[in-house]
Amino acid sequence: MRLPARLAGLLLAVTSALMLSACGGGVEVEVGGGGGGGGGGVQYPRPNPNPNPSTLSCSPAGLAASAASKWSTVCMLTSSGEIVVELYDTYSPQTVANFYKYVAAGFYSNTLIHRVDRDFVVQGGGYTSGMLSKAALYAPIKLESNNGLSNLRGTLAMARRSDPDTATSQFFFNVNDNTSLDYQSPANPGYAVFGRIISGLNTLDAINVVPTYTYSSTDIEPRTEVLVYWMQRLK
Repeated sequence: MRLPARLAGLLLAVTSALMLSACGGGVEVEVGGGGGGGGGGVQYPRPNPNPNPSTLSCSPAGLAASAASKWSTVCMLTSSGEIVVELYDTYSPQTVANFYKYVAAGFYSNTLIHRVDRDFVVQGGGYTSGMLSKAALYAPIKLESNNGLSNLRGTLAMARRSDPDTATSQFFFNVNDNTSLDYQSPANPGYAVFGRIISGLNTLDAINVVPTYTYSSTDIEPRTEVLVYWMQRLK
């Protein structure tokens, strides 16, 4: 069985050519061709013209949003702006704990938003500049998608391989309401939501519209690298 292209795309990219594991069968997809300006083959994003962060601390607006939330929060600065998320450890305890470990280790500093599937999701947490794969630090975690949370606009969820319990560092933001990604059954377990943007939804929208290279008529890779400069736990 093959997943629809957009759902298959949420499975973890394991090579620069985006080898996607879909329901037990590998599907190799080359990024490029129609969106690359001719020539075909794999296209790599141009380096971001602003490789260094403008600040090393969260903005007053981000800090205020964090203070108003009853949940623990993380602030991240991207080359498109700041995002603050609240994390739902009551609903997704293992997922949130895993994310915090990566944040505390500085794993996400100087990584990429490597996938922009317009009006669907933006995905990061697995690559550095030049589309170099970054090895996970910790063992995969158990899928916590059956937690009552839905993949609605602005929520944060984990990417994974075709096997359910394979999420490590890669995450995605839902650009729109993507309820098709929710838990349906053990045979169709969906993707685990574990947080939501509480400040910086405009940053998500800015990333959503960056020019991209395409494959299979689906926007995937930004033409210019979208950087995650850093992530910090606020509380």
